[in-house]
Amino acid sequence: MALTLDDDALTEQGLPAARQGRVLLIACGALAHEILALKAANGWDHLDLQCLPAKLHLYPEKIIPAVAAAVQDHKGAYETVFVVYADCGTGGLLFEKCKELGVQMVEGPHCYSFFEGNAVFAEKAETEFTAFYLTDFLVRQFDAFVWRPMGLDRHPELRDMYFKHYTKLVYQAQTDDPALDAKAAECAARLGLAYERRFTGYGDLTGALAALG
Repeated sequence: MALTLDDDALTEQGLPAARQGRVLLIACGALAHEILALKAANGWDHLDLQCLPAKLHLYPEKIIPAVAAAVQDHKGAYETVFVVYADCGTGGLLFEKCKELGVQMVEGPHCYSFFEGNAVFAEKAETEFTAFYLTDFLVRQFDAFVWRPMGLDRHPELRDMYFKHYTKLVYQAQTDDPALDAKAAECAARLGLAYERRFTGYGDLTGALAALG
């Protein structure tokens, strides 16, 4: 019997026919802008996006249960679920949870690495361990995700203690935006660090999403 494309029709895999071939991306909210830009630029209309709160970035231990709950809620409705988080400070536990759930995730220790390109970032690790990194998102949200969570709005004197072992701020630019460049340079000055802008684009994120069909 022929299948229709009604939402209630099922494929042989038990999926709604309208979801056959579709991929759900469960992603960090800090990556929403970049993922949507890649979707639009490449015509990846088969990719749906669900973002978890970006503030989980501040609490790595909360990432694993949040990702697991999202996967369990949606896995049955999609042919593929892909997790757009790197390890993100979970000590390998997110990878193990994804393996247990039968889903894949972006490779890399954190987004700074996959934006740079994991191989390139690893090569620089020996000489850049005193670098503090910002992405487009973190430049835009510097006060909300760096300054205030570290208490520097209330105790600016803590800056030199927190950052005494850092020598420079590296802005990994996903886009060419002079306003973001200027703001990133201001962030470096506020932290008392030398400033370096490095255009990375979307790095390994592009290939990871392209591989999803």
